[in-house]
Amino acid sequence: MNAEDQHYSETSPRYLALMNNAKAHPSLITAVVHPCDDVSLGGALEAMQAGLIAPILVGPEARIRATAKQHGLDISRFTLYRDGLPQANLPHAVPPFSIVNTTHSHQSAEVAVLLVKQGQAHALMKGSLHTDELLKAILDKHNGLRTGRRLSHVFVMDVPNYHKPLLLTDGAVNIEPDLLGKADIVQNAIELAHALGIAEPKVAILSAVETINPALPSTLDAAALCKMADRKQIKGGILDGPLAFDNAISAEAAQNKGITSAVSGDADILLAPNLEAGNMLAKQLTYLAGAHSAGIVLGARVPVMLTSRADNELSRLASAAVAVLLAAHHGASR
Repeated sequence: MNAEDQHYSETSPRYLALMNNAKAHPSLITAVVHPCDDVSLGGALEAMQAGLIAPILVGPEARIRATAKQHGLDISRFTLYRDGLPQANLPHAVPPFSIVNTTHSHQSAEVAVLLVKQGQAHALMKGSLHTDELLKAILDKHNGLRTGRRLSHVFVMDVPNYHKPLLLTDGAVNIEPDLLGKADIVQNAIELAHALGIAEPKVAILSAVETINPALPSTLDAAALCKMADRKQIKGGILDGPLAFDNAISAEAAQNKGITSAVSGDADILLAPNLEAGNMLAKQLTYLAGAHSAGIVLGARVPVMLTSRADNELSRLASAAVAVLLAAHHGASR
């Protein structure tokens, strides 16, 4: 084990295992969208050096090179594809380790999505543009990467005092999803769990209480989602809810309240009732419980890696590893 892996093993052995599993697959050709600051460009280069991605940098060439020079980032391997944008039918492929020059962030998102549509990139990584800009290009009705599934975000979390990785959804994309939206969000998370090697993930549908109360719509949604799973409208996982957070995470807390559940104390996936709850829970676990979090958007044609300025190197690498495993799973399941 090299010094870097030794550090990751001490910091997060679960994330190290995740990255080692991902390295068994070829590097994922990834369009990195507008990497015009040190964190986004550096994160892409870290994932490249780890053998997880083969990047195509999509953004203003001058800004990318200036950022690299300012922060001591080596992009000598990258060459300009051409001074202009790829069109619908490219005469020549855009190889990995290219810079595709654009003029602004909106254009970077559009061109990166186009590269995916043409089959020249197999994943997206968010750079220094706003998430909404990237999602707008992905969701464009004519030129985007829509599927029949709603887009949703999953935090893949390593919580030190929990006995296994924990998937938390949705804390970044869907603000106030309705019942059918939550069904898609759950199905996305279940399929990600399968890609990570969890054969039958256990899904805890969170609310403030564990009983059904018409005054709390999230409890009604939880009950309906469980029945949808019974009727095979949601497949591949074991659902239970509503469950308060303590009952989802602690079998003892559930037992003290007289709850009999196959999910309590052993949840793989936590479904938050809305974005606010999911986002706050992820940040509480990170800043108060010392958790690591990787982020990915599901439901598009390809995995979309979302990173933020607050993410450390390990979180960025774990996000790339998750994308590699998801892409490999989709390829194997087609």
